Amino acid sequence: MVNMLRLDIIRVIFLPLLLFLIGCAPKGVLHAPTDRTDRSSSRYYTGHSWMGIASYYADKFHGRQTANGETYDMHGFTAAHKKLPFNTVLRVTYLKTGKSCEVRINDRGPFVRGREIDLTLGAAKKIGLAVDGVGKVRLKIIKLGKK
Repeated sequence: MVNMLRLDIIRVIFLPLLLFLIGCAPKGVLHAPTDRTDRSSSRYYTGHSWMGIASYYADKFHGRQTANGETYDMHGFTAAHKKLPFNTVLRVTYLKTGKSCEVRINDRGPFVRGREIDLTLGAAKKIGLAVDGVGKVRLKIIKLGKK
C-alpha cells in the first residue's frame, strides 16, 4: 500500500514537474566562446576550424580583378571563399601532405559543387595541392576579416 502511494505521488506530482522543467530549459548547448567576438550572426569566428575540399585557380585569372577589387596574383597567398569576409586569414593544411600555409580571402568562389575554397597556385604549391589539383584540407580561421 505504501509503495502504491509513493508511485502515485511520483506520477502525479514529480513527473509533470520534471516535464515542465525540461520544457523550460534553454535550447542548444551553451558554451563560452574561444574568443570575445560575437558569434550570434555567423558560424565563423577566430579559432574555428573545419574540413573541406580545396582546389586552385591560376593562369586564366592572373592579372584580372578579384571580387574585392584587388588584382589577382596566382603566385601570391590568397584564396576565394563563398561566404567568409574579405581579409579573413586562414591556415590551410593539406591532409595528404600535412603541409600548411596562411592565405587571405580576397575573392569569391569556388563555383564548383562540393568545394570549400580555391587557393592561388602559390599556396597550392606550398602545401603540395598543385600536384593533385583537388584535395581534402583543414581550414582554421586565424583572423576574421571585417564584413
